[in-house]
Amino acid sequence: MQNNPHTTLITADAPVHVTTHGGRTKCLQRLVRLELPVPRTVGLSFEAVHNIGRGEMPDMGLLLSPFEAGELLCVRPSSEDPDWGGPSAILNIGMNDARCADFSARLGLEAAASLYARFVHSYAILVARLDPDVFDEIGTEGQASLVAALRAYEEETDEPFPQDPAVQLGEVLRSMARAWDGTSARLLRQAKGAPADAGLGLVVQSMALGFGRGECGSGVLHLVDQETGLMQLTGRYLSQSQGRDALDGGAEALFLERDPRGPSLEELAPDAFTKLIACATLMRTKLREEMQVEFVVEDGRVHLLDGVRVTRTSRAAVRIAVRLAEDEIITRQEALMRVPPSALNELLHKQVDRTLPRDVAGRGVAASPGAATGKIVFSAVDAQAYSARGEACVLVRRETSPEDIRGMHAANAVLTERGGMTSHAAVIGRGIGLPCVVGATEMRFQVRQKLLTAPDGREFGEGDVITIDGTHGEILAGSVTLLEATLDDAFQTFLSWADEERDIGIRANADTPADAATAKKFLAQGIGLCRTEHMFFEDDRLTVMREMIFAQSSEDRRAALERLLPVQRADFTELFRTMSGLPVCIRLLDPPLHEFLPSDHAGHRALAEALDLPLSEVTRRVEAMGEYNPMLGMRGVRLGITVPEIYDMQVRAIFEAAIDAEASGAPIVPEIMIPLVSAKREVELVKMRIDIVAAAVRAETGANFGYKLGVMVETPRAALRAEEIAQNAMFLSFGTNDLTQMTYGLSRDDAGRFMSEYVAQGVFHEDPFHTLDVDGVGELLILGAKRGRAVRPDLTLAMCGEHGGNPESIAFCRAAGFDYVSCSPFRVPVARLAAAQLAILDKVM
Repeated sequence: MQNNPHTTLITADAPVHVTTHGGRTKCLQRLVRLELPVPRTVGLSFEAVHNIGRGEMPDMGLLLSPFEAGELLCVRPSSEDPDWGGPSAILNIGMNDARCADFSARLGLEAAASLYARFVHSYAILVARLDPDVFDEIGTEGQASLVAALRAYEEETDEPFPQDPAVQLGEVLRSMARAWDGTSARLLRQAKGAPADAGLGLVVQSMALGFGRGECGSGVLHLVDQETGLMQLTGRYLSQSQGRDALDGGAEALFLERDPRGPSLEELAPDAFTKLIACATLMRTKLREEMQVEFVVEDGRVHLLDGVRVTRTSRAAVRIAVRLAEDEIITRQEALMRVPPSALNELLHKQVDRTLPRDVAGRGVAASPGAATGKIVFSAVDAQAYSARGEACVLVRRETSPEDIRGMHAANAVLTERGGMTSHAAVIGRGIGLPCVVGATEMRFQVRQKLLTAPDGREFGEGDVITIDGTHGEILAGSVTLLEATLDDAFQTFLSWADEERDIGIRANADTPADAATAKKFLAQGIGLCRTEHMFFEDDRLTVMREMIFAQSSEDRRAALERLLPVQRADFTELFRTMSGLPVCIRLLDPPLHEFLPSDHAGHRALAEALDLPLSEVTRRVEAMGEYNPMLGMRGVRLGITVPEIYDMQVRAIFEAAIDAEASGAPIVPEIMIPLVSAKREVELVKMRIDIVAAAVRAETGANFGYKLGVMVETPRAALRAEEIAQNAMFLSFGTNDLTQMTYGLSRDDAGRFMSEYVAQGVFHEDPFHTLDVDGVGELLILGAKRGRAVRPDLTLAMCGEHGGNPESIAFCRAAGFDYVSCSPFRVPVARLAAAQLAILDKVM
């Protein structure tokens, strides 16, 4: 055969590339180059298949010329990426009445008829597009099935089954080309990341049938376990010569290794087994990948039909990459590039076993990865009660608020009707490793009636068991099988290699000592954001906080805050000790004070009793503190300036905690961050009071300590006026959650109601709360960074919003010259790997 660019006999030097002929074709060429026993193969390029789909058929005589007359063929898809799929392979092309008669003489009438019937069955359904039910009822075994299948084909098409192998092959090629271009197939592969114009190659290969007097059969083999990635010979072999009819459909499955159901391949054909293992080992070494080998044994001889990359779980992918690097088959850098950062989520949390059936009751936004099963509860108090009894529960809320923090810690998972990727439930869920689905608007939440209704009308009440799959955004009825998290030696080794490569710091957002311990376990380089408000929601602290809010004078506020000082100091001391000298950035109180007050009548009554005030007075004061738009009201630095006693207490607690912690460990230089700044004067006022407190603590203790003051850039004006603000700040940390809200004028808690429609219609390319808007919000970050460093060249730059853990955001921050990103503790491994891959790509380019 004389090759042309689009119809190519696969030889060692044939002009075949993954980008023109697909991965399967290229892999077969590599097997040929290794002089492995591969049946004769012809590859059709993407362009050839595209032309076939338009009706321009290749020269069938030329295509068939490499094959012997009467030889049976198979056609398999060859896409650029195997994950993109492709049409089903079609086997035994060329089988017709004449070939059936020939095979009858060798195999017997029934066996030959079964071979023919199977081809008619697949051709009718996949090529002629006839009703599958008709042919499924007929079956594929024996002479009777063949006669019935041929008759049904003729009745359905008004023509006899084609006998010319060239006609059969041509129709198979046309059908597969058109199937690839179909709307459903295109949408499916685009969902897997394929471009809209992705091409398909086809492989036409001689069939190795596995018939003969000696040991014959077929099977697959790989050298690793697909689930765990451990080195383990696995696969399956179907013998066709152990005293049974070769094609009777009843031949038992015989494993490669010894199995109580029958002899192993090693026992049946030891030479073939040895050859097969040698082939697989050579493929692993030369192709630099764990491969699945599809093979046929014919009279004891091995034929390799295909070699594809072993499909694997995320946990197996890490272990395989590490083993290949340790065996010096690939470099450590290549190992790091072979695992997508997002895949690490499956190792950090329990996951739903998606290979098993599951009952999907509803869907929402996959806000925090992992999966958990529990009984439904509709309040934080009930969640705590269930936890105290040792019962797993799922907290179901319309949306969560800071008051739900304790319930979230007690629950095994959270489900909310409202919210998006940066809603309260999502942020806290990711921070504490709690599976969470938000924005489940298709379901009806009747919290007062303690009822959850699925789109199909099914009702779930308190105590009913559901499973939350936060990785895929699914609410499942009942309990399901969960796969355990895997943080083994391979995982630790893999991430240690990532740390050797990356060139940007990775810190964690941690609000409690437990969060800090998780961050340290994942080797975060410090805490980039500690939100102090979450420390005030314990029962004993919340009451004192409310007393402070209701105080009528500065003296009364100070008196209440004096009672909070020891517990706040103890929190910070434990935080500093947990991090063992690593940097800790503490954000001063940010939310409006009314968030610490009860919102219902029962809460007002309890507060009135606690404060010994009339209920009417409490209700009036709570209502008076309400704001029309609290996220833009008296919060952050505005609170610190108008009620300065709060920040005074917090910075004193920080300084005293640093002194206490330093006495038993490494030197500590706390980082204090002012939230929601928009003007230079705000920073000056707060800095002045912090300096006064610092001087007082030094005088009282005799300790000499330092601290770093920084600003959390959350308003567009702060970014635009960074050259002024940076004069009094040693670092700027961009809080992209609020900065995105204010730049877009969007509420992150409500945007989920229309965001899907906006993305679908192309208004936004992605949800800006999920993926950083590099054009709009990103421009503010770049302006702020440049203007800040113009006046302070040593200014530290960071990103501490939820975007900080996204690979796209890390790439942006590296390019903009940022020093570190900070993300939820459970996203730290993902960020470490993403940063390493970006650094490696830069070196390659």
